[in-house]
Amino acid sequence: MPPCTPIAVVGRAVALPGGVWSPEALWDAVAQGRDLSSEAPAGRWGVDPAEIFTPPPGAPGHDPRDRAWSARGGYLHGEAAHLRFDGLNLGAAGLDDGALRASDPLLQLTLHTTAAALRDAGLAPGDGRLARAGLVMGNLSFPTEGLARFAEARWLGPAWTGAARLPPTPPWDRFVSGLPALLARRALGLGGQAFALDAACASSLYAVKLAIDALQDGAADLMLAGAVNRCDDLFIHVGFAALGALSKTGQSRPFHAEADGLVPAEGAGFLVLKRLDDALRDGDTVHGVIRGVGLSNDGRGRGLLAPSADGQARAMRAAWAAAGLDPREAGLLECHATGTPVGDATELQSAGRVFAGAPAPVPLGSLKGNLGHLITAAGVAGLVKVMEGLRRGQRPPSRPVDAPNPALAGSPFRLLQAVEPWDGRRVAGVSAFGFGGNNAHVVIEALDGAPPPPAPAPARARVAVVAVAARAGGARSTEASLRPGPEGPRAELAQIGLRGLRFPPADLQKTLGQQLLVLEAARELSDALGAAAAGDGVGVLIGMGTDPEVARYGARWRLPARFRAAGAPAPPSADARDGLVPALESAGVLGTMPNIPANRVSSQLDLGGPGFTVSAEEASGLVALQLGARMVATGELDLAFVGAVDLSDEPVHAAAVAALRPQAGPGGDAAVLLALMAEPAARAAGLPVLATVEDPAGRPAAAALDADGP
Repeated sequence: MPPCTPIAVVGRAVALPGGVWSPEALWDAVAQGRDLSSEAPAGRWGVDPAEIFTPPPGAPGHDPRDRAWSARGGYLHGEAAHLRFDGLNLGAAGLDDGALRASDPLLQLTLHTTAAALRDAGLAPGDGRLARAGLVMGNLSFPTEGLARFAEARWLGPAWTGAARLPPTPPWDRFVSGLPALLARRALGLGGQAFALDAACASSLYAVKLAIDALQDGAADLMLAGAVNRCDDLFIHVGFAALGALSKTGQSRPFHAEADGLVPAEGAGFLVLKRLDDALRDGDTVHGVIRGVGLSNDGRGRGLLAPSADGQARAMRAAWAAAGLDPREAGLLECHATGTPVGDATELQSAGRVFAGAPAPVPLGSLKGNLGHLITAAGVAGLVKVMEGLRRGQRPPSRPVDAPNPALAGSPFRLLQAVEPWDGRRVAGVSAFGFGGNNAHVVIEALDGAPPPPAPAPARARVAVVAVAARAGGARSTEASLRPGPEGPRAELAQIGLRGLRFPPADLQKTLGQQLLVLEAARELSDALGAAAAGDGVGVLIGMGTDPEVARYGARWRLPARFRAAGAPAPPSADARDGLVPALESAGVLGTMPNIPANRVSSQLDLGGPGFTVSAEEASGLVALQLGARMVATGELDLAFVGAVDLSDEPVHAAAVAALRPQAGPGGDAAVLLALMAEPAARAAGLPVLATVEDPAGRPAAAALDADGP
């Protein structure tokens, strides 16, 4: 991992559960040990929670399909009273105040929190200094409430959705993956690049890493980085129950001996980042100094749902190496710890390897005991918690644990359960580990004494394209996909070869076509590259957007309520519900996860480099190419699989495009992947150089990568 230039956090903003709308309010809640979770707000699910509840596993009458056993979560309250859009150039984003407030809450949260972070940094939207500023945001690209309503209206028609008196949904709510970042770029007046990514629960720390890369490359002078999580909460609760990860008692208890699962939460958090020497020159308030970020993937591990201590340890070691610091100097470890017994024990094992030998037990904790699991926004919320401790000279505690996890015994850690003075060097680590094998760790410290010097710019190699694979429309091979033919634009059936397949075919039958097309194209690349396509130095970056088909599950669960609202004489039959989509099971949850198009490839091929999806609407594949080329050029990766997938030949997408761009032609289905290597390494390995990628660092303005709307 190349050395990291010290990066100053000069602004921060949060919108978190339980009425936490500022970093100061977060500190108060943490210091007081408050539980900020609550029952789901009335009407949030669009269905009576009693229709979804079932006894937990092991109890009589338990049914694991289409069910949850708790509606408790970390919820935002009083959003309308807190959201501020003043100063935003909504016209530049094609919106006005009314249109924005009718839009999905995810877009509103993104605009509010990014603008608040800029204000905290002493900047206003439209400030001329933002001409060389960009935005990278984590975004859980599951369907949101707005997309779910838009899709249901298309599938069920006005006879059902109108009778249920659903609020109107603007067509841009279909584009909830990359469009919020692009609209924020315009409304804030940012001159640089903007995009979203999905690395599951590690997303916000991945966003921080990529934002730092832009600063280190000189492609930007200021970056916004963070994440938002505000997707359809009904799907999240039922999905985590199907995975066996939802708390059966509705309690978030990290590192507790009786912890029984996670509690989902929603919210957003963003940071304003500058190179430290620039921040000191400009007289900015420095809330913390990021010294290093490490990313990794579990590879094959024990499967997509089982965390790997090896993968987590690699991310932690990479972060401390990039920082040039010894992890034994850490005065605090803010853990991912979600309150799942296996996950917490695995994290103690992986962190124990990295922090072993510390002169005193390292204090540790997890914000999830207060808020629940913010998923994409979990890491940035943990960073804000730690920074509040840095600036106060006090270690922030976790909620009290009366029966610690037995795995703590003999570890180099101690639970931090009360505020205590933070004497000596104030440096901490913050971890975020995601489903599917995404791992991230950040090293952050207070600005004490002489500032650390900037790191030299990493040397760059020319990047070569050494292999191409594609699946377009009905074509079954790269050759057929790249030439005109009669196959048509739609991929009716994704065919997967069984030879060497690492996933049960029955599970893949419950998997979205996005994942299957990418997987088959990646296997073709692997066959072409041989031994080069393996190891910890290989990453996977896939451009994609939210697939509306996932919203069929919400439509299935809400169908009885739609029937009642329409005055139907009888509830929907089982066949009617199955006609929308079969019942949700564990394989179906994995088959819909928006980071898994990349991570399924990492697992199949046992790749340990960063793997995530990128969303910038039409520009998604170009951004993935740019990011992957940068990682290869600087030596962060030996090989990168980059590309994009979209199955846009479907009715929900077509309806949204018809409303927004009537002149646009029909959509099509395709997956295209490129294999990138440093040109000298490719030639040394005897691989063909099909093309070279110029300027992998990107341009400061990067306007060409900002698609003009959905």
